[in-house]
Amino acid sequence: MAKHRVLTEFGMGTSLRRRDYTSAARKALLDALWHNSINMAELFGQPKEAMVIDVEIAVQHPELVDTSSLHDVFPYGQITITCVHGGLDVPRADGVPTVIANAAISVSFMMEEIQ
Repeated sequence: MAKHRVLTEFGMGTSLRRRDYTSAARKALLDALWHNSINMAELFGQPKEAMVIDVEIAVQHPELVDTSSLHDVFPYGQITITCVHGGLDVPRADGVPTVIANAAISVSFMMEEIQ
């Protein structure tokens, strides 16, 4: 069986005043999920638990994201979360930047190749 991606969705989240990278990442994930209500598992005759969900989060300080606390955003599926450098820290007059996180969620299934 091969891994076949069937959906990719994107989101953005912010931490306006607390410089909380995990909070911004969580908001980005929720934003991405809010855009999508497609029942992918049912469409492919798979159980929801069979969804392979690969998440990539981009922030200026990926080491400050607590990825283990983000798994509860997803009610089912096999979740992998990776953080990379990206996003944006927007300077503010008080010295605490506004944090912007970007998220990409890809949903895949392990399926037979059709010949």
